[in-house]
Amino acid sequence: MAISKERSVACLKLDDKNIELDDEGFLLDPEDWTEEVGFKLADTIDIEMDEKKWEIVNMVRDLFIETQCIPEARTILKILRERHGKEIATRKYLYAMFPYGYGQQACKIAGMRKPLKIMLDL
Repeated sequence: MAISKERSVACLKLDDKNIELDDEGFLLDPEDWTEEVGFKLADTIDIEMDEKKWEIVNMVRDLFIETQCIPEARTILKILRERHGKEIATRKYLYAMFPYGYGQQACKIAGMRKPLKIMLDL
């Protein structure tokens, strides 16, 4: 995996394909996302993916596909509460997995464009 700067757009090189990223490493086109791209994006921010993190990333992807909007953290927490109970569905749980924030890390790994709303992490 390599990230290079070309024409002021960063690229994630995956096999023989260049996937364009913004200056903070978010995909410019969410349609470029694959699970392999998700792994590579996680590597760039030192996140080791496991089943729990993939559950969050896949929720983000599924909700984005359904609504064409990046889901706020409270939406993810609501789904977690329905699936696992209120003990798991906490901001502390999200931050334990994504210490620099749901919007900055989980959404990046899920292939979203950079969220414009600061409220994603609240």
